[in-house]
Amino acid sequence: MSILLLFFVLASKCSSSSSSSHVEGDEIVEFSSPDQRVNLSVYFESLSEPCATFIIKNLVEIFNKDLINIVNLQLVPWANASISNINNTILCQNGPDECQLNSLEACVLNVSHDVNKHYALIFCFELLALEGRHKKWQSCFNQLGLPKQPFLDCFNAGNGTQLGRDYVSQVARLSPPFTVLPWVLVDDKPLEKDYESFVTYVCKAYKGPFVPPACHLF
Repeated sequence: MSILLLFFVLASKCSSSSSSSHVEGDEIVEFSSPDQRVNLSVYFESLSEPCATFIIKNLVEIFNKDLINIVNLQLVPWANASISNINNTILCQNGPDECQLNSLEACVLNVSHDVNKHYALIFCFELLALEGRHKKWQSCFNQLGLPKQPFLDCFNAGNGTQLGRDYVSQVARLSPPFTVLPWVLVDDKPLEKDYESFVTYVCKAYKGPFVPPACHLF
């Protein structure tokens, strides 16, 4: 997990640099205002190999070369869940373990509004899922040095499941509906099967004054 810890340190530094400007030599470079940022939405489900792979191998790119400074990242779990017509419970494609992890990730997004922290936790959860160790999710809090009680309070109170209902409703309103997961949108435009190329789409959609190094090739 040393790679994960290194990521979180780098993400924290990125967070500290995401103010309105920074200095390059003697020149002050203005970062993008909120209304100039590109909206990047990622609909996913836990215990899905393609989703986990995207989150830990592709989406991490937003923290490289200042890309996070031009992006509004929205993570949406529970993407492939449904609500039973019989007893109104939420059903997950990969069973109760997936519902549990979806619920926890919903709490992470609800409790923490720091994109670096909630992404780092979800990164950790999804890495464990890829390794077949998703039941060890509590270890992520210790590894990242984050207090787990606020997240557990949300999870144990069932709030993650209630949030899941909201996410299921949000997914149902997608137009067009998703055909592949993860379902990635850049400024509300789905990338469909080309989701791994999201950096290209983000850079082309961005119209602000600060061009991050990640976009210099586009």
